[in-house]
Amino acid sequence: MKGPLILSIDTSCDETSVAVTKGRRVLSHIEYSQVLIHKKWGGVVPSLAKRAHEDKIEWTIKETLKRVKLSVDDLSSFDAIAVTVGPGLAIALEVGIRYAKKLAQRYGVKIIAVNHLEGHIYSAFVQNSKGNPQRKFEFPYLALIVSGGHTEFVVLRNHLKYERLSTTLDDAAGEALDKAAKMLGLGYPGGPVLERLSNMVDNDDRHKLPRPLTRNRTLDFSFSGLKTSFLYMLKKKTQEDIVKNINFLASSFQEAVFDTLTIKLQWAMETTKIKRLVIGGGVSSNMYLRKKIRNLVRRSKGGKVLFPSFKYLCMDNAAMIGVVGSYKYRDGDFVEDISSLDRKPRLDL
Repeated sequence: MKGPLILSIDTSCDETSVAVTKGRRVLSHIEYSQVLIHKKWGGVVPSLAKRAHEDKIEWTIKETLKRVKLSVDDLSSFDAIAVTVGPGLAIALEVGIRYAKKLAQRYGVKIIAVNHLEGHIYSAFVQNSKGNPQRKFEFPYLALIVSGGHTEFVVLRNHLKYERLSTTLDDAAGEALDKAAKMLGLGYPGGPVLERLSNMVDNDDRHKLPRPLTRNRTLDFSFSGLKTSFLYMLKKKTQEDIVKNINFLASSFQEAVFDTLTIKLQWAMETTKIKRLVIGGGVSSNMYLRKKIRNLVRRSKGGKVLFPSFKYLCMDNAAMIGVVGSYKYRDGDFVEDISSLDRKPRLDL
């Protein structure tokens, strides 16, 4: 089994995630989700997220190592510790960074700083412990990162060589889906609920909503206006009407978001002349979105699209961080001054 042995840590938002990776292979992975903690508040509460990370990180690391019959004392034989340094929730990130530094100093292991978005780009290439799926790299790739905090296009020219094409001007796609669900009284996280309701009516789009920033060929994303349009539409309806038509309302909002993504994805393919796509981020777990993108790629003739093979890889997780870390290890891209992580996390994307 090729590649460096890495312990990876991700505390970028509301999941405490730890993995042991060997190259692209995930040997062990544990994730403690905070969804139940934040659910009653309708979204992530930073102070509660930080406290939950602090409560669970030591246990998560020990259990992850235990699954490969190792203990914390075996870290001295590891090649590196990879840790997410941003972007994300600052006080949550601090927990993972601080613990990674503590372990690196105690066991004399190198630290690798990883940009969370790099992880989402590489998530489609993560393998299980047996080396599946066996996907070969065929550069360049056009990557669409679509999550709760980010919606953007990035070209992956070669390993760790990125070119950002666009960004999120305000609300990201995942955030917009969660907010729409909240407006409908569906709770948090809302994206999966919208997906289930939409599937019940075959993704009907009877409530036509705007497709933001699609009047010109900009590749940037903005979903705040769509969210506002949806709110105004709901204000014109009685509560009885909303309850009666909730499936169609959910479906129309989801369709507006996904239609916008696919329209811009087609533009990005035409602009870059790249037909090999990589899709990552929490929203990429939506099966209807995958269907729309696959249909787009099929029409492009000769295109190819890769999604994360396992659902947990769509979400925030340490496994993808460890895989990025393996390529940074190959390049000798280590944190020279560990204290610098306190001052200004180094981001490569």
